[in-house]
Amino acid sequence: MAQHYKNGFPMKDLHQIIKILNICADRVGTNQLYEKPVQDILKVCGFPFLMEKSSDELVYKQIVVESISQIGYIMRVLSSDVRIQVCNTLLQLTTEEHTQELHDFKPASLEFTNKMVELSDISETLIKSLKLLENDLPAKLKVLEVLQYFSKRSARNCDQMLSVDGGCMICSNFMDPDPSDQLLFRSVDILWNLMENGNVAILAKQLDNISCISKLRDAFIYQLTQGHSHYDRQLRNDLLVLTTLVAYHCPHAPFVETGFAKHLTLFATFQEVKSHNALVRHLKLFTNHEDFELKKLLLNILLVLSKNSTVLSILSEGRILLALFSYVRPNEKKNLPREWSPAQFEELQLQAMAALCTLCPLLLEDYMTCQGSTRLLLLLEWCVGTAEFSGHGNSFYSTGGRGNKKAQLRHCLRLLRSMVSTEDYQVLQDLVDQGAINQLIGVLNTSFTQKTYENDEVEIEMQTDILFILSCLCDGDMHRKDLFGIPGVDMVIRYLHTDTRLLNSGLGHHKLLLASVDCTWCSIVGSYTTEDYFLEKEGVFLLFDLLEVCPKKMHNIILGCLLDLCENPKTANHILTWRGKDGCTASHLLCQIWRQEEVEIGVKRNNHGVILDVNKPLMGTFQANLGIVSLPASCISQSVADVQENMRSKIYSLFFKIGFTDLPGISVADHVTLAVIEQYLDLKMGEVWEEIIGELGEENVKPVSADLEAIEALTRAILERSQIVMTTQVELLESKNNQDMLDEQEFYAEIRENRRQKEKAIADFTDYVARTSNFAALKAAKERQDISIDVSRMRPRLKESEHFHATDLPKLTSTVFSGKHIIVQNSARDELASKIKVKLDRTVRPDIKMASYKFLTI
Repeated sequence: MAQHYKNGFPMKDLHQIIKILNICADRVGTNQLYEKPVQDILKVCGFPFLMEKSSDELVYKQIVVESISQIGYIMRVLSSDVRIQVCNTLLQLTTEEHTQELHDFKPASLEFTNKMVELSDISETLIKSLKLLENDLPAKLKVLEVLQYFSKRSARNCDQMLSVDGGCMICSNFMDPDPSDQLLFRSVDILWNLMENGNVAILAKQLDNISCISKLRDAFIYQLTQGHSHYDRQLRNDLLVLTTLVAYHCPHAPFVETGFAKHLTLFATFQEVKSHNALVRHLKLFTNHEDFELKKLLLNILLVLSKNSTVLSILSEGRILLALFSYVRPNEKKNLPREWSPAQFEELQLQAMAALCTLCPLLLEDYMTCQGSTRLLLLLEWCVGTAEFSGHGNSFYSTGGRGNKKAQLRHCLRLLRSMVSTEDYQVLQDLVDQGAINQLIGVLNTSFTQKTYENDEVEIEMQTDILFILSCLCDGDMHRKDLFGIPGVDMVIRYLHTDTRLLNSGLGHHKLLLASVDCTWCSIVGSYTTEDYFLEKEGVFLLFDLLEVCPKKMHNIILGCLLDLCENPKTANHILTWRGKDGCTASHLLCQIWRQEEVEIGVKRNNHGVILDVNKPLMGTFQANLGIVSLPASCISQSVADVQENMRSKIYSLFFKIGFTDLPGISVADHVTLAVIEQYLDLKMGEVWEEIIGELGEENVKPVSADLEAIEALTRAILERSQIVMTTQVELLESKNNQDMLDEQEFYAEIRENRRQKEKAIADFTDYVARTSNFAALKAAKERQDISIDVSRMRPRLKESEHFHATDLPKLTSTVFSGKHIIVQNSARDELASKIKVKLDRTVRPDIKMASYKFLTI
C-alpha cells in the first residue's frame, strides 16, 4: 500500500488508511514485524494529501483533521523509531511544499495543511506524550522540535498546549541529562513562543510552583556559571526573562522558598558589594551586549520581586540599596578597564535610580544607612552645575536626555519625590537639615527661568516634581515654611502666572498648576511672613483667576487653599476686591460654583434655584436613592461624607469669612443661592439629625418620652428653618419681579415721552408752514407772541415809566425777534452834550484832544 501511494494518500481514502495504520500500531507491541509497515505508512503521510477535485478540501475537511489527530495518537507505540517517524512526518507535512505534477490528483496546499493541524488536537497529544518519553531522549528531542515549530507558527497551537499544562510539562524537563544541550534550548524556545503567542497569565500560573521555579533556578545558575559561549549567554538571559514573567504575574511565587530570590540578589550585587560566596568567586561580567543585558535584567527582576514583602528582608541582607547607590554619582568621561562604558554606565545609572524609586520607600533603614539624601543632593547639584556632560540617551529611561543631564536630573527628582511621599519624619528632617529647600528653590529659579510654554514634557514634569517635594517638606512645619521664605513665594507666584490656555496642551501643565497651588497651600499658608508677602504679590487674585477658568476637578484644592488663607484677616479684602472677566466678583463666582455643584449631585431646585423639598433641602440624588442605611459607629454616614465629597462646605466657610451681606456684584439669583449658603450649617445639622432618627427607626430603637420630645422639637425646627429659607427665596424673586415691572413701566413712559416730542416737532413744522404761506396766520402768530412776551415780563410797571424803550420794530411782518440793536430816543440834554462833543473834536489840536475829552467826560 505504501508503494502504491508513494506520492501521498488521496483524501477520500484517508479513513481506511488511518484505520489500517491504527491496526498495525496496536500489533507492534506483540509483533515487531508491524513496526516497519507503520513507519512506511507514516512516511507516505508526510506528503501532502491529494485532491481529485477542488472541493475536496471542504468535503474531506473533517476527515483530514481526524487523520492528523490519529497520527499523533501513534505516539502510544512503545517504539522510539516509530515515535521519531511520527515527528518527522508532522514536520514534513507542515513545512515542505510539494509542487510535483500528478496525474488526476492535486496536492493540498501547505496553508490548508497547517490550518488542519491547528484544528486537530495534535499539539495536546504531543505535550501529553512527553510523560511517555522520560527515558527516550532522541524521541523527546524530536517531539520538542515539533512543538517548537508548532508554537512558533500558531497561537491556536499555543493555546492547545497551555490547555494541558504544557508550560509545566516542558519546564519539568529542563535539567534532564542531554549531551547535545538541545533539550534546554528547545524547551526555553517553546516557553518563549508560548509567552509571545499564548496567554501569558496562564503560562505564568503553570510555572508558579516549587518544581518549576527550582528547575528555572538550576538552569539559570548552570548557564550563568558554566556557560561561556555567546549561545550560552543568550540562553541564560532568556531564562531570566521567563523568570521575570512568572514573578510579574505571580507575585507570591515560591522564589523565597526555593532560594532563587537570594541567588538573584547575589548575582545582581556581586560587582558592587563584595561577597565570598562560591557561586560568584570566579564569576565575571564583561562589557559585551549579553552581559550588559543580564545586568539590566537582574535589576529589573529584583524590582518585580519586591512586590512580595517576604523578599524585602533578603534584599536588605544582600545590601541591594548600597549596590544601587553606587551608581548615584556624577558620570565620568573615562572608564577603567573591565568597567562599563560611559553609555552603558549611564543606562545602568538611570535604571538603578528608577529601581531605587520603588525600593527606597520599602527599605527606609537601609536608605538612611547609605546616606541616600546626601547622595541625591550631591547628584542634584551636579545635574544643575556647569560641568560638561552629554548624555547618550540610549535607553528607555533616558527620554529627553540626549546631549544633556536632563535624564539624571529627572530620575534624581523622581527618587526625591518617592522619599518625601513616605512622610517619614527622619527622611524629611534629614533633607531639610542638608538645605534641600533652598537648593530646590534655587534649581527652579536658575535652571527653569524660561517661560512655561517654552518647556517640553520632561521639563514640565521635573518642575512639577520639585514643587511637590517642597510641598511635602514644608507641610505642617512653621520653621520649614519660614525657610521657604520670600524667594519661594516669588517662585510660586511665577508659576501661578502660567497661561491657563496651556492646560489642554497635553504636556502636563495642569499638573504643574496643581502642584503650584499645592505648594502655596503647604509652603506659604500658615506662616505670617510668607502669607503677607503672598498677599502683597496679589496671590489671592491669581488663585481666583485660576479658579475662574480651570476645570472643575481643580476647584477643590484651590478652594481649600483660599479657605486656609482666609485665616489671615487681610485676605477678605483681597477677595472682595478681585474682579474677573466681565467684572465678575468673587462672591458671584462662588455662588456660580455652588449652583454647578448642586446640579451635579442632583439637589432638587426649581429653575430659579428655590428649594423644592423642604424635608431634604441639601440632599442629592445619590444620597436620596441610597436611603437610610444602618452603619457601625466606625463608619462615616452619608450626610457626613457629603461634606467631604463636594465643595459646598468650603464655599460656605469662605462666605463665613467674608460675610453674607454687602457683597459686591451679585445678582438676584446669587441672593437666592446665598439664602441657602447662609443656612448651610443649620440645614446640614438638620440632615444629620434626620439620618440619626432614621437609623434609630431602622434598628427598632424606641426613644424614651424625653428623647422623643427632643426629637420632635428638632424635626419641627429643621422643617421651619427650611421653610424660612424657601420663603426668603420666594420673596427675593417676587421683589425682583416687581422691580422688573417698574422698570418696564418706566421704559414704556420714556417711549411715550419720545413719541410726544416727535408729535410736537411735527406740529411746530406745520405751524411754520402755515405762517409762511398765510399772512393772516402770521399776523395772529405775531399777536400771540406779543401777548406771550407781555405776560412773561416780571415787572410790567416799567412800561408805564417816562423813558420806556420798546424791544420790537413797528410794522415788522415777522414772528422772529428783531435782533441785538434797538432804537433809543435821547433826551434834550443828551443831544446838547453830543453836539458840544462833536464841535470840540473838530477844533482841538491832536496833542490836547485826549485831555479835553477827559475833561468833558468828567
